[in-house]
Amino acid sequence: MRNTRPAFATKKAQLTPMAITDSNIVKLAPDAGTPSYRTQPHNIEAEQALLGAILVNNDAFYRVSDFLEAKHFLETIHQMIYETAGSIIRAGKVATPVTLKTFLPADTDLGGMTVAQYLARLAAEATTIINAQDYGRTIYDLALRRDLIRIGEDMVNVAFDAPVDFAPRAQIEDAERRLYELAETGRYDGGFQKFSNALTTAIDMAAAAYHRDGSLSGVASGLRDMDVKMGGLQPSDLIILAGRPAMGKTALATNIAYNVARAWRGELQADGQMKSINGGVVGFFSLEMSAEQLATRILAERTGISSSSIRRGGITENDFDKIRDHAIEMQNLPFHVDDTGGLSIAQLSARARRLKRQKGLDLLIIDYIQLLSGSGRRSDNRVQEITEITTSLKALAKELNIPIIALSQLSRQVESRDDKRPQLADLRESGSIEQDADVVLFVFREEYYLQNKEPKPGTPEYEKWQLEMSLVHGKAEVIIGKQRHGPTGTIKLQFDASVTRFADLAEEDNLPGRI
Repeated sequence: MRNTRPAFATKKAQLTPMAITDSNIVKLAPDAGTPSYRTQPHNIEAEQALLGAILVNNDAFYRVSDFLEAKHFLETIHQMIYETAGSIIRAGKVATPVTLKTFLPADTDLGGMTVAQYLARLAAEATTIINAQDYGRTIYDLALRRDLIRIGEDMVNVAFDAPVDFAPRAQIEDAERRLYELAETGRYDGGFQKFSNALTTAIDMAAAAYHRDGSLSGVASGLRDMDVKMGGLQPSDLIILAGRPAMGKTALATNIAYNVARAWRGELQADGQMKSINGGVVGFFSLEMSAEQLATRILAERTGISSSSIRRGGITENDFDKIRDHAIEMQNLPFHVDDTGGLSIAQLSARARRLKRQKGLDLLIIDYIQLLSGSGRRSDNRVQEITEITTSLKALAKELNIPIIALSQLSRQVESRDDKRPQLADLRESGSIEQDADVVLFVFREEYYLQNKEPKPGTPEYEKWQLEMSLVHGKAEVIIGKQRHGPTGTIKLQFDASVTRFADLAEEDNLPGRI
């Protein structure tokens, strides 16, 4: 029976990093007691088959070029051939063994063959273009496995040789970052999709909105007028919540976080995963306040007892019972707080991904952007650093498919105007924040500025001031300065400063009748 195996297959098997060696090197016979060493995952035949298909039909290159790069090939010569062929094809020329050999080192010995002979053999033994994408995916997957091995080896080496002042937690976060970077790039299922698939997704979103409380396409904030204007908090949106100090940014963020966590209802899927069908699992990065301070704020909001009274112990027995009952109720909320200060955007992203994987995540809140640092050494150019942060937050929102609410400070130029209502230009480092955000919300309370202008009692100005104060007392505005998929405008809310609680403003028609 004739052997049907192609002669080139033998050459393929010989083309390994150990094949190109000095013939004078003496190879030692393996000792029976010596353990055999594993080679990295690779498939030389797949690399050769793909390169041969590209050289025969350059269309094969476009079937893999959107996910496959030269670095994914194990053999150095294969990396050079793929990269050179790609450059020639992108320039509108034809990549063949004849056009390629000019750009490759002619003196390279490839198992007894010159580069020209090797290119000719690749083309002669090429498989059909139909299999090009499958070969490309095989090469790509094996490259990812080699990267995983490399990360694992680095983890082991660093753990063995780490200096005393190198915290294990820092190594864990670095390993998570590298793994997730690999996961983000480790896919070849992107690119164009049929419009019918997008239509199906849109219909599914509409169906989910129909069954969700309030019939919203996004996560309900718990504030009626805000949900009407925004359709809820939309997945993959970066929402900037900005305001001057004492306007109530953190209060509004905690109110929304509590409302979302309290409304959460989950449904167990066939794969064992819990899917949120209403409300959501909330992650809160509190970079300014401690977790205890945040909990005190929420307790004050729910019980109606001021946070200052809770902190000072100025409460009655009934107040304490009320606090205890609400605390028991809130213990089971899917609300997770991280109050670590000085986080970098890379650390924050790693922790958000970890929470998504372990507990689920439907809403992420960051208080606030200016307390984050870039992934590298702190830059003298703060604008560039903020640009990196906001760009990374938008990418994270899209990757996790959740809304991210990021709080931001406003510049002092607001105070120099007669009308203190903030504008997009008032955002600190506004270029990147305004550009990357899908929604920009400003919190504004006229009452705060007016109460600082109290005139002398008994004067005509005082009576006018009292009238103006009565009109704005307990009221706040949330100004939608930007919204990619909805209208801008102003939302009127009620605000109780003593317990830092925002609520829907009662409409005039629904107010109790006056006698």
